Amino acid sequence: MTREESIEFYKAHSKRLYNISLRIVRDTGEAEEIMQDTILKYIAGPSDRIMTEGAVAAWLNRTCIRASIDALRRRKRERLFLDEYASVEQGMQQPEESSKDWLPDIRVVRDAMESLKEPYRLVLNLILIDGLDYEEISEITGEREGTIRTQYSRARKMLSEVLNKNRKSFERI
Repeated sequence: MTREESIEFYKAHSKRLYNISLRIVRDTGEAEEIMQDTILKYIAGPSDRIMTEGAVAAWLNRTCIRASIDALRRRKRERLFLDEYASVEQGMQQPEESSKDWLPDIRVVRDAMESLKEPYRLVLNLILIDGLDYEEISEITGEREGTIRTQYSRARKMLSEVLNKNRKSFERI
């Protein structure tokens, strides 16, 4: 792949891969790094492979999702290590939640999704935003398809509860 072709390839796929990773890892720097690693992995791969544009996009999406999930797992292991062996949490403080007005727009739904725990948030993102089905998510995460269905059902219920709670607290103001 020539330099110009690589630049065009990057422009064509970088934004989508960055957004996929950002929804999973919730860290802009880490999402950008995962996106770049995914693109480099494809470019550095065998040059004799012949894939359609759709197959390339699917390969990139799967690779980016897997790398993002691996980053979450790595982060979880690091937290467990710090909790077990360190007496003081170093840089692990959660930012203070600012009071937000109830706005019936995408920001409210996004914030509600962000408040969900990791497996539920991940499944919701992969199904609702990335459009993957249960089987694809099962292959990517290594979880049974039934587990994915259960997590999705619970995540929808939790999301609904969070949104209703936010709406009710807004109405009291």
